Amino acid sequence: MLNQILHGTPTDRPPLLIAHGLYGSARNWGVIAKRLSDERQVIAVDMRNHGSSPWSSDHRYRDLAADLAEVIAAFGGKMDVLGHSMGGKAAMTLALNYPEQVNRLIVADIAPVAYTHTQLPFIQAMRAVDLDSLERRSDAEAQLAAAGVDPALQSFFTQSLDLPNKRWRLNLDALADQMPEIMSFPQIEGQWDGPALFLAGAASDYVLPEHRDQIRALFPQAKFARIPGAGHWLHAEKPREFEAAARAYLNA
Repeated sequence: MLNQILHGTPTDRPPLLIAHGLYGSARNWGVIAKRLSDERQVIAVDMRNHGSSPWSSDHRYRDLAADLAEVIAAFGGKMDVLGHSMGGKAAMTLALNYPEQVNRLIVADIAPVAYTHTQLPFIQAMRAVDLDSLERRSDAEAQLAAAGVDPALQSFFTQSLDLPNKRWRLNLDALADQMPEIMSFPQIEGQWDGPALFLAGAASDYVLPEHRDQIRALFPQAKFARIPGAGHWLHAEKPREFEAAARAYLNA
């Protein structure tokens, strides 16, 4: 089962499951999860091939959705679900394949479409880090900077660095091999008729107006909102605004 970080205790409101994006972890969501746990229990998970969760050669969305379904079942069978980027695609697949397990859905800055870009350069940058030479996290950030990685992403990536054991807590080989699957979205028949919020960064190009017909075809109750001044990493760039939008929707 996926590794979990629990925040708060069960309340009379549905618990919230958080699924992070590519190269992330449950720890990335610590501040937002802790703040939202004042009203409901929040369970943040490490997705497969990330953090402290099991590694696998498969990284298809039907597998990621099954992982999330297993966690939900262990906690009683139904949750609100929030997913960002890769985690958002997994959350959408979960709602479509396990509709009875999802109460409300928040999809952060991703659409149910195939994207044409790749995230492989970041894997190449992480592979190029000389792990044996590292004494502190900033050493890895310096090497990532030399590889052209943006400062904000340097800090983000190094949260997945197991410094004492000189290794990444990311299955870089599997993620590289499965990159076409990660950038795609599975063909799934049917719809999920529950309430869904597609929350995007206003400065991001991941959720475009031309995606709305496809979103509504799968999620007919979809609502759309944008966070001003935020890009794809909207929860990290505008955490208070993201928390406020998520809280308002969960409590609507």
